[in-house]
Amino acid sequence: MANDPTHQFQIFKIVPIEVGGIDFSFTNASLFMVATVACAAGFLYFSTANRGLIPGRSQSVAELSYEFIASMLREGAGSHGMKFFPMVFSLFMFVLTANLLGMFPYFFTVTSQIIVTFALALFVIGTVVVYGFYKHGLHFLNVFVPSGVPGVLLPLVVTIEIISFLSRPISLSVRLFANMLAGHITLKVFAGFVASLGTLGAIGIGGATLPLIMTVALTGLEFLVAFLQAYVFAVLTCMYLNDAVHPGGH
Repeated sequence: MANDPTHQFQIFKIVPIEVGGIDFSFTNASLFMVATVACAAGFLYFSTANRGLIPGRSQSVAELSYEFIASMLREGAGSHGMKFFPMVFSLFMFVLTANLLGMFPYFFTVTSQIIVTFALALFVIGTVVVYGFYKHGLHFLNVFVPSGVPGVLLPLVVTIEIISFLSRPISLSVRLFANMLAGHITLKVFAGFVASLGTLGAIGIGGATLPLIMTVALTGLEFLVAFLQAYVFAVLTCMYLNDAVHPGGH
């Protein structure tokens, strides 16, 4: 079981709770989602609690994160999209913190669960649809009608646009889930090789050198992927919000 690369993704109950036949149990996934929110909020609070004109290291990281998402949102959705800054910034910090927490040994990777990433993606697309209809009414449907398309091709293009729009929560969630799942499984497999070969004596220890090097390299790569996936999730969120703010590019 210790060498099973999928064991790290198993969900188990910490506090069993059942109400009316519905399972509301507090699980290890729930625990690390709470820990993710607490770590992200705690870092932002303590790094800016004693903020000064000349920022320290933690304040600099917090301010860089703020400006990073703000500029991303302005570029992706324009100045009118800044009303969504709290949502995009919160999503970015949640995904990034969850990814980084998952890098610690024996910690649970929340973003390796498809139900978690799908819920985040559904929240983004739901926000786009609700705000789009609230702000623009039926004109929001222009998002499915690209400008300049000949009338003959319009039915085909509209059908493609609708399918593309409906596939967004799937692609957004699967991209994050698959990258985190595959990366952690690969890392666990190579680490398992090191542990297994290390029990075979001097020859085994020599043979474990290459898997050990790969494990170290993959660990560094996974830290990079942890940031990149949070970045990609935030970028795509900004692009989708642009459709709510400016449907059809208007």
